[in-house]
Amino acid sequence: MIGMNFDIIATATFGLEAVVAQELRAMGYNNLAVEHGRVEFKGQSRDICRTNLWLRTADRIRWKLAEFEARDFDQLYDQVQNIPWSEILPREARFPVEGKSIKSQLSSVPACQSVTKKAIADSLSRKYGIKRLAETGPLYKIEVALLKDRVTISIDTTGPGLHKRGYRKGGGKAPLKETLAAALIILARWKKDIPLIDPFCGTGTIPVEAGLMATGTAPGSRRSFIAEEWPQVPPEFWEAIREEARENVDAEKDFYIVGYDYDGGAVDKARDNALRAGLGDVVHIQQQELNELNSRKKYGKVICNPPYGERMEEVQKAETLYSDMGKVFKRLDTWSFYVLSGHPGFERFFGRKASKKRKLYHGNIRVDYYQFFGPAPPRD
Repeated sequence: MIGMNFDIIATATFGLEAVVAQELRAMGYNNLAVEHGRVEFKGQSRDICRTNLWLRTADRIRWKLAEFEARDFDQLYDQVQNIPWSEILPREARFPVEGKSIKSQLSSVPACQSVTKKAIADSLSRKYGIKRLAETGPLYKIEVALLKDRVTISIDTTGPGLHKRGYRKGGGKAPLKETLAAALIILARWKKDIPLIDPFCGTGTIPVEAGLMATGTAPGSRRSFIAEEWPQVPPEFWEAIREEARENVDAEKDFYIVGYDYDGGAVDKARDNALRAGLGDVVHIQQQELNELNSRKKYGKVICNPPYGERMEEVQKAETLYSDMGKVFKRLDTWSFYVLSGHPGFERFFGRKASKKRKLYHGNIRVDYYQFFGPAPPRD
């Protein structure tokens, strides 16, 4: 099974483009074009299914239809009309148009959306010989995106973002997106045979994402996708990819993946999330204060997203917490630590300079991923 050919865009949060590209290469995709906020590659219908189901750090998968320059609305209208819409959209397709514009002469997003919608509707009306389109069929969410007068026309194949895995019903005050949590684990170069602790697990996103990786579970295996309604990606393609994913799951449960949190309510939600992800016997969640942290394991990795606060009183509490972390983590003197924080003075309060630091974004908040490398375990 191969199907149609597609130009595909895997969109990414700023700072994670290289991680998404790393995932794609590991899946066998080559000739990638890595750009700001996206990674482009070519594939077939099967690859629309596969990347939606398997990518852990991408935001969504888009089908790119065209790319061109437009500095006025006539150019935009004409170029959109040149796309063979009747070969793409079924006669009764619903096709809402979303938009964004950055550093472009066509700066009004609503106007760009309106012109794009009209150009598509006029093209389909002429083709089908009808004045009014029904728009009662499968959903095709079209995006007109302008960057420095360069227009990209694409269609979303995903639906709700890929971070919506389907296992998380309860979020904390500032929940970590599943895609970012997965990226933190990948950037820490964690493998399933390495002990992992999250001492601030909240509702369990980091431990659950690690559990999905350890068991070889596809992150999208418990959800549906918008392209499942499309004739371009037949149902048998989706079923084949899902069957491959089911066969890939490792039944082993002997992993050391532990999450702690002082908040009993968050711990209950984390356990529920782990159960919904099918990881109740793989991920271990316990209520525990930071000062109780310890492990009998000689080597391992701590990966966490501690509170960093936005108001002054929260910032002061966070600074005290960072100081406590520096003292408590010394007990695990042969472990490595990976900490996401939006506080620019984190290292000063933690009491140690990071081995490596990486700029990321948690929502709209600029954060740093501080990496403190411990000694390498002895080779067998």
